[in-house]
Amino acid sequence: MNNLDVTFSALSDSTRRSILAQLRGGEMSLSELAEPFDMTQSAVSKHVRVLTDAGLATMEKRGRTRHCSLNPVAMKEAVQWLDEYRDMWMGSFENLGDYFAGIQNQNEETD
Repeated sequence: MNNLDVTFSALSDSTRRSILAQLRGGEMSLSELAEPFDMTQSAVSKHVRVLTDAGLATMEKRGRTRHCSLNPVAMKEAVQWLDEYRDMWMGSFENLGDYFAGIQNQNEETD
């Protein structure tokens, strides 16, 4: 459960979610990752470090350049946890749909 806390904490920041979205396209250098953001490369590096500490991304230094990659396997535990609640919510939405259909039928019968 501790890994879940670290994962969701890392995902709680919109910049870090944007970084992960960029990495879905494949490996990128840290400077490439920093381009779309209005912040220093050092600030982006700190965000990437949070993601790597959470296991959501990897960073490898090659020469003077740091390359980042997505590690989708690390999200598996979070996805499994969310899936447990998906069934509950889907059932709730179906029940709500049935409820509204019942109200609509009652209204049509009284008209």
